[in-house]
Amino acid sequence: MTPDINSNPATATRRPGVRGWLLMTPLLAWLFAFVVAPTLIMLVYSFCERDDIGQVVFTFSLDNYRKIFVPQYYGILAWSLGAAAAVAGFLAFGFYADESLSYKLFDLTGMTRRQLIALVAGAAGYCAMREQVYAMESGGNFLRILFISVELAAICTVICALVGYPVAYFLGRASESNRNKLMMLVMIPFWTNFLIRTYAWITILSKEGLLNTFLLSAHIIKEPFDIMPSTLAVYIGTVYTFLPFMILPIYGSVEKLDNSLIEAAFDLGAGPVRAFSNIIVPLTRPGIVAGILLVFIPAVGMFAINDVLGGRKVPLIGNKIDTQFKSARDMPFGAALGIILLLLFAVAFFLTLRKEEKN
Repeated sequence: MTPDINSNPATATRRPGVRGWLLMTPLLAWLFAFVVAPTLIMLVYSFCERDDIGQVVFTFSLDNYRKIFVPQYYGILAWSLGAAAAVAGFLAFGFYADESLSYKLFDLTGMTRRQLIALVAGAAGYCAMREQVYAMESGGNFLRILFISVELAAICTVICALVGYPVAYFLGRASESNRNKLMMLVMIPFWTNFLIRTYAWITILSKEGLLNTFLLSAHIIKEPFDIMPSTLAVYIGTVYTFLPFMILPIYGSVEKLDNSLIEAAFDLGAGPVRAFSNIIVPLTRPGIVAGILLVFIPAVGMFAINDVLGGRKVPLIGNKIDTQFKSARDMPFGAALGIILLLLFAVAFFLTLRKEEKN
């Protein structure tokens, strides 16, 4: 009989020695050089100022953050964060309630009264907050840009989840002989450079592009659509770019599903919707959460797609940061915007990690 290593207290509490840390040295060095050090430099620059010729003046100042969070809009900001947290919490994780009800996202009869009230209040708060943010004067310009960036990323994340989950589920339940071939189709876009794929959408969505040509030749439309440059084109390009990042982690969770649990649910009288919401969704939730993070975080700071397909008509935080470091030559303010973006990522990751630990 093989002894259980974990049953020995001496081995269970063993810590890595010098050799273990030496093996970690390359990874730690890489993290420090390309993650920790640049972040610290950006943090220091965010509290600096610039002179008349664009040079950085190393002095402590909060003016860069005051440009973003204008005092008269503090109330709107607090209301925005509360409403966004309520809506995001419901869509991504479900509200904190009895565990037997926390996954009944698609079974409205299983929602508690508190969940329903929170959903309605969050949705109403989001609509009211959105109207106020879009009506801001020039003083709240950067707060409006941040809101638009988060809104675009959130909508694209939801679309990627709705489109990507059925695809990932089909891939995960396919036969092994077809699974690799189907996965190859998902991975094909990564064989081409990101910018080349983005510019390719110009030939598809432009007024004389492939889409309008096909619709006109098929007599579906009488006049060509003027899709580019527009917000719709930005949404299409963003969803296309990040959809594989939603499919792949969900596919990994679906592939590990135990068929016996699904069959047991049907044997106990559960219908397809109840089996899906109570069995399949909880078991694949790690993949869903990973996909949400992999799509939402880079989509917030995305700017190349907006430049190519949107003509910068949609002001996004990524474009603003790019402008500050290039044409405006205001590195301290660009660093402050980057720190705000980094804090937003940290909050999203912390909420996800906290929910994972509770489960």
